[in-house]
Amino acid sequence: MERPLTIGFVATLGVLGALIVGVALGSITTLLLQIALAMFVALGLDPIVRTLERRGMKRGTGIAIVFGGYALVAAAFLVFILPPVVTQFAEFVEHLPQAVDEMVQSDWFNALSIDLQVAVAGGLQTIADTLHQPETIAAIGGGVLAAAAGLFNAISAGFIIVALTLYFLASLEGMKQALYSLVPARDRVTVAGLTEQVTASVGASLLGSLTLSALNGVVVFFIYFLLDLPYAALMALIAFIITFIPLFGSLIFLVLGTVVALFSSPTQALIFLIAYFVYIQVESYVVSPRVMTKAISIPPALVLIGAMAGAAMLGVIGVLLALPVIASLLLIIRQVVVPKQNLKI
Repeated sequence: MERPLTIGFVATLGVLGALIVGVALGSITTLLLQIALAMFVALGLDPIVRTLERRGMKRGTGIAIVFGGYALVAAAFLVFILPPVVTQFAEFVEHLPQAVDEMVQSDWFNALSIDLQVAVAGGLQTIADTLHQPETIAAIGGGVLAAAAGLFNAISAGFIIVALTLYFLASLEGMKQALYSLVPARDRVTVAGLTEQVTASVGASLLGSLTLSALNGVVVFFIYFLLDLPYAALMALIAFIITFIPLFGSLIFLVLGTVVALFSSPTQALIFLIAYFVYIQVESYVVSPRVMTKAISIPPALVLIGAMAGAAMLGVIGVLLALPVIASLLLIIRQVVVPKQNLKI
């Protein structure tokens, strides 16, 4: 009987230990996410710092310039972009029912088939009614109150991420050398080369995704502005966020932007559809290959799976981080796993 009791006691201790470790990891999940996000941001900014270093600047000076630029961009967003976006969102919600009624009474809408009219009008009316329901307003209000209540935590998390990003940028080379010292001397050259490729790919993917999304936002703003369409700033911000989704983000916004423009006139909506579709082609075949020069090529199926998995786990941040992670794994598989398998005959 002693042996079963001993096994049971050890197993119980193991389960309790696993539960304690699980609770501990759960309690520091936010901190781990902040560390991971700061590391990815540092890898995304590192190519810019290295470019400044190649032009003769010291790394500390380069980091200061990069963060100074980031501070200016953040301040410009808070002062010039966020206020009109909030105002336009409120106007959009307020005028949506009237816009739906005007569209339903327009000549071009009446020229559509009866079934299509019923489907489109029903869908738009449902959206309008939902936005104006007391439950929706209460939910939005509750979300605003929750956001206000958690503002201190958000600011604290932002300072932590900024501080960690600065530390990682300043000590990135030292961290790499420490990693190499843990590897046997015969493998250090290989590991160093692979690490440089992984970090360069991650940095290029993050910086490239941010650049492409920013270009999408700027293009959408100018198209809406030139066509005299309402909600230009709001749609530009939505485009910036949606186009973080790889492959399909631009197509999703193509439909969304056209539908919103349709409230003004079918002619303006058609012009937007054509103009933004042309930009998508230019982005796919001209801009993206130049921006993502150092990024690892990822099969479309893996891009979709990674984006969906990242969105399910971490939302927009997960979508942003999914591609660099997949790219790094693919690079390791191609340069480590596959060569080893090829040597096995």
